[in-house]
Amino acid sequence: MRVFGLFVLCIAASLQAAVSGDSQIRAKAGPSEIVITTTSRLAGAIHSLTWNGREFIDSADHGRQLQSASNFDVGSQFIPETFNPTEAGSRIDGVGPNSTSVLHALTAKGNVLSTENQMAFWLQPGEKSFGNLAKNTTALSNHLLKKRVTIGVHGLPHAIGYDVTFTVPKREHHRYAQFEAVTGYMPPAFSKFWTYDPTKKKLLSLSDGPGEQSLPVIFSTLDRQHAMGVWSPAQPSKGFERAGYGRFRFKEEKVVKWNCVFREAHPTGVPAQDYSYRCYVLVGSLKNVTDTINALHQRSPPIDKDKN
Repeated sequence: MRVFGLFVLCIAASLQAAVSGDSQIRAKAGPSEIVITTTSRLAGAIHSLTWNGREFIDSADHGRQLQSASNFDVGSQFIPETFNPTEAGSRIDGVGPNSTSVLHALTAKGNVLSTENQMAFWLQPGEKSFGNLAKNTTALSNHLLKKRVTIGVHGLPHAIGYDVTFTVPKREHHRYAQFEAVTGYMPPAFSKFWTYDPTKKKLLSLSDGPGEQSLPVIFSTLDRQHAMGVWSPAQPSKGFERAGYGRFRFKEEKVVKWNCVFREAHPTGVPAQDYSYRCYVLVGSLKNVTDTINALHQRSPPIDKDKN
């Protein structure tokens, strides 16, 4: 019976490992389709997004992509990357074919993608980031990520609904949590940074930063024919009103990055529970992107957190 039980456990483990991360969804947006591709190599994270003849995503290692991640303080000083569950995998996974993260479920049909992922820590136990030692003691975290990605929402073909739920497990103590609901690492051809105020309908050039601000960011090519931006009606997080949307240019690595970040701070401890966020990723020309942010803003104005 013990041998049989071990056999069943092995079969169950192999079935779990056999969940494929290879999928594709698509939908028409103006002159072209938006096509999103995921891979097993990245445990179901988004490897590619194309529109109108151009690739929008840099997917060189396991930390770029279009994906989600979180960072925690572990009840001590907050140091980025030292306790950093990451959807696509660990730093050690590099440019290799496998991910330390575990994909539990994936469905892709038409224009809708859904995944459930157990996130790996970015650092292995004992590794350092910028001289700071990892706080995690395992390679695989107990943090779960569910995402639902829908190309074309609310009758807006250039809007991608990006819904994520982070599950913070029990038996961990954190006073501060930082949820990168979605980040996009893009090729350096998207060299022009913009910020857009949908209340004033005002587009302004944005410096390299790096850092965050309270207004959405957009990256475009110099000719403005290809652009990607992000907007959320839930931004900014209460208590962090000057942050939420980040932009970064990594010249040596030849990649640019934007993100949409939410924060939870609790002096007695961040509750172990689900944390859900909705963002919209906008894809098209620069005009397509700003027009779509306007439409979304009119439909779903930012949430007044003082009333909640």
